[in-house]
Amino acid sequence: MMNKLMLIAASAALLVSGAASADQALAQKNACMSCHGVDKKIVGPAFKEVAKKYAGDKTAHDTLVAKVKTGGKGVWGQIPMPPNPSLKAEDASKIIDWVLSLK
Repeated sequence: MMNKLMLIAASAALLVSGAASADQALAQKNACMSCHGVDKKIVGPAFKEVAKKYAGDKTAHDTLVAKVKTGGKGVWGQIPMPPNPSLKAEDASKIIDWVLSLK
């Protein structure tokens, strides 16, 4: 019984990490990782810093999806984030969900 529970727990962890890996791959595919590191600033802030800043903000998801699509400037300094209008809203949403999960 204990081995079965350990197997179930390990499988669940792989599924969760698989989803996170898929969303990180989506961020890489769409060039997000060119400017943002997971845990270090590159040009823009580290994704973990974004998650920390917006933790508990119920409007964060929609705000950040809009910012990814339209670009922005001033929240993290004067270097602007370019707009990504061709990024599908569904993909932007998945990427932001992943970023916000990095607390």
